[in-house]
Amino acid sequence: MPLSSFRALERLPGTAHPAVYRVLFSCRCGDEHPGLVSHEELDWAPLGAVATGSFRNLMTSRDDPLAGALADTAAVRIGAGTWPWSFYCYPEERPRPVTPSAFGLIAPGGELLGVAVRCPACAAVSVNLVTHTHLDVPFLNDRKVGVVPHVFAEDALRAIEAFRAELHSARFDERRLHLEL
Repeated sequence: MPLSSFRALERLPGTAHPAVYRVLFSCRCGDEHPGLVSHEELDWAPLGAVATGSFRNLMTSRDDPLAGALADTAAVRIGAGTWPWSFYCYPEERPRPVTPSAFGLIAPGGELLGVAVRCPACAAVSVNLVTHTHLDVPFLNDRKVGVVPHVFAEDALRAIEAFRAELHSARFDERRLHLEL
């Protein structure tokens, strides 16, 4: 499933290794569904580190495991300073490398996605406007990234999620009906 189809990501309290994330994702059926993913599935699977299958190594004329080759390629690129995902931290005024576990909310908007990202360095939440490819294809970052010029409060992601739940609840409908009377 591409990262651009996720809508909300939240690390669940409990065990640290393996960490587990609750995700809300947009399905092909048109609905949004909840799911659970491990840290490995969220941050490393998109890099091919847990891929199954093999490839024909032309240098050795043997079939080698695909996961090892993809993980090695990713490690070399990261070691050279190229991260699979990046975002722009508004308070620090600089790009930062991240992994998908730093994403909080992803909102579709046509060709661009709004992505709320928690900075691993300063812990601030910044919102970037990026293409689907920026999220879905590791190491292929947009040349230009839109940035919402605002510093969000520590509990901004929880407030948005609470508001979203309120919008879909029966209580919101009841209050709205009382306002219309």
